Amino acid sequence: MGKEDKLLARILGGMSDANISFTELCHMLRGMGFDERIRGSHHVFRKLGIEEMINLQCDGNKAKAYQVRQVRNVILKHRLGGIADA
Repeated sequence: MGKEDKLLARILGGMSDANISFTELCHMLRGMGFDERIRGSHHVFRKLGIEEMINLQCDGNKAKAYQVRQVRNVILKHRLGGIADA
């Protein structure tokens, strides 16, 4: 299991939302095909075919917990990252 797979599993598990690295989360989203635009401290991620816009800001070197929950909801809703039908 690679580093991104472990991060995805931690995000989907929902037990450590406040302990997700901001840099790793951004890297994972780019790896899933999201385009990143940076405006000041805001990192905005968009992907063709997905209406939601993901807006991230770091809290120290971690991602904000409520934003990790938003990322999880988008991943589950659109079955990204190799998520199969449940």
